[in-house]
Amino acid sequence: MTEISRRSFLATAAMTAAAARLGAQAQGAVQATLSIPAEATGPHMPDDFVGLSYEVQQLADPTFFSRANTGLIHAFRELSTHGVLRLGGNTSEFEWWKPTPESPEPKHPETREVVGEPKPQYYAITAEAVRNLAEFLEATGWTCLYGIGMGTNTPERAAAEAEFVAKTLGRRLQYFQIGNEVDMFNRHLRDPKTWSAKTYLQEWLTLARAITVKVPDAKFGMPDVASAVNWLTEIAEMWPSVENPPHVTTLTHHYYFGGPATNPAVNITNLLKESAMTRVQKMADTATAAAHKMGVRVRMTEGNTCYRGGKPGVSDVFAAALWSADYSLLLARNNYSGINLHGGTGQSVANSVGGFLPGDVLLKDAGATVEQIATHPHPFYTPIGTFGDKYVLQPVAYGLKFAGALSGGTLVDADLTATLQAAGVDATAYAGKLANGETRLVVLNKDAEKDLTLTVDFGSGKSGAVMAETLKAPALDSREAHIAPGGKAALKGGKHTVTVPRGSGLQLTLRA
Repeated sequence: MTEISRRSFLATAAMTAAAARLGAQAQGAVQATLSIPAEATGPHMPDDFVGLSYEVQQLADPTFFSRANTGLIHAFRELSTHGVLRLGGNTSEFEWWKPTPESPEPKHPETREVVGEPKPQYYAITAEAVRNLAEFLEATGWTCLYGIGMGTNTPERAAAEAEFVAKTLGRRLQYFQIGNEVDMFNRHLRDPKTWSAKTYLQEWLTLARAITVKVPDAKFGMPDVASAVNWLTEIAEMWPSVENPPHVTTLTHHYYFGGPATNPAVNITNLLKESAMTRVQKMADTATAAAHKMGVRVRMTEGNTCYRGGKPGVSDVFAAALWSADYSLLLARNNYSGINLHGGTGQSVANSVGGFLPGDVLLKDAGATVEQIATHPHPFYTPIGTFGDKYVLQPVAYGLKFAGALSGGTLVDADLTATLQAAGVDATAYAGKLANGETRLVVLNKDAEKDLTLTVDFGSGKSGAVMAETLKAPALDSREAHIAPGGKAALKGGKHTVTVPRGSGLQLTLRA
């Protein structure tokens, strides 16, 4: 790393720490009132909205996703009892199916090597790994989106793998995903002069139809683009011309707030700005319009705070919890079927981005010791950190879990966030009616300076008890997060007043 890059990292770290500790200069509490509509007429947030994304290469170790890995099973269930595991990532393009121990490795096509892109490191996915995955999913109660490579695969091998996966996973398989970040294939896997959404669709149809021959009831998600959300629009426009189309249930794409870790603009201040979610809303508008045109839903199948493994001091701190909660609920409000935050082991993610994590380089250049570096989760953005034989939920996972409290409910069709921002506080709010009849409100005060004194009007005729939970940590840059009970109070005159401290989240549930 150059001296300029080192100075940029140190300056960014200083800016992040300063933004996180502006409480000493707090401007006092902002007052606002939220009126919760009596009826919920917004999108339904599925029970399995919460999800995680891992590299397919994680399956190269058949003991990772297995019934024997009780620590990981516990972490999954702690996050959600009805989640969705997505297997994909850059490494999915270099896997090959090995149905028996004697199966030979196939001949692989030539690919271009690009600086910063993973080098072709082919690896086998075995029948043992898939069988263990099935047992893992049963133990967690989760389902799976299974990624099958497109970049170096053949229709015959794709179909054989899909057939075994479908039979083995059974009801735990939601759908297949063919190809990962296909909009970037022009960099190393396809001819940049000819590669487009149209040529992708033609190639995808060949693989999907081969799979459908072996798995007649196969379902698919597509196109899983990195950033070209306009591909969803193009595919939706071309779809009516496809004869006997395979069964697509979901349009999919990825989203990372920013990156790489060396970018000084990736900091807590920018992560929590209102403008960060404005960008998300613009992306969601395009994606949901395309999904509506095709008559399907849309899912964010891979993403996180900072691409290429995350950034220490941003991706692994409490600010990431507030970001992931806000991001998840904004997508839910836009009728997304779910979200999968990317993570896994440090080596699997490093293999997917060129062999190393840029965040480690930043820490080393900033003077961190090997022991200090080891205290960070690897990758830095992973929702579940691996520390030896222990698996620990990270702050970004606590934000996802906090947002998941609205899973299974129907959201109210009201822009509660606009009311809070008009009051002068950087805060967002989402509410919904749960299946059991309870009303739940989630408020995220991302402001580093202002507390929020909030009056919630549930309606003059409402009565009952208001239960509270908080999402909190000592500071925005704390390497921890906590979800804790916040007390119980009787609803008076249909209203309840509470303070949401700066840099925290609050959940209120009205029980009749």
